[in-house]
Amino acid sequence: MPLFFFLTINLHSQTVSEPDTNSIVQSKSLEFEMTKSPWGAVLRSAILPGWGQFYNEAYWKIPIVWGVLGSFVGGWIYYDDLYDDFRDRYNQSLIDNPGVGISSFKRNRDFYRDQRDLFTIYFALGYLLNLVDAFVDAHLFDFTVEENVITKNPELQIRFKF
Repeated sequence: MPLFFFLTINLHSQTVSEPDTNSIVQSKSLEFEMTKSPWGAVLRSAILPGWGQFYNEAYWKIPIVWGVLGSFVGGWIYYDDLYDDFRDRYNQSLIDNPGVGISSFKRNRDFYRDQRDLFTIYFALGYLLNLVDAFVDAHLFDFTVEENVITKNPELQIRFKF
């Protein structure tokens, strides 16, 4: 019984008073509105790598994105051709001369297949980095750092749309 009495003492409620409508001050809130849509930039870059950078007006990044992804595709094609060549040589050596020179063909075939698969991973990471860059660049589109003419110090400036 004493425990119950102790708990009931702590369970008091208070009434919340209604705010006075005469004392409410109407204030116009300044809300930040982004100029570029981050997910729109990601969607554009997902459809065509570099399009998100074009949307974000980062034109100098487009040749970099194409060059990096193109080099990964070129590496993949190069190693895939070598893989196909050594795969065919290995398969032909199994038919013609079983046991003669097979281990070198198999070793080379496996090496070039692994290199080709690595370039697949490199391409996927480069493609993902392209998407991340478009997203971050769209988020940071409204932020600039410019030098103050009077103090000659760099300042962070945020553009607001009123």
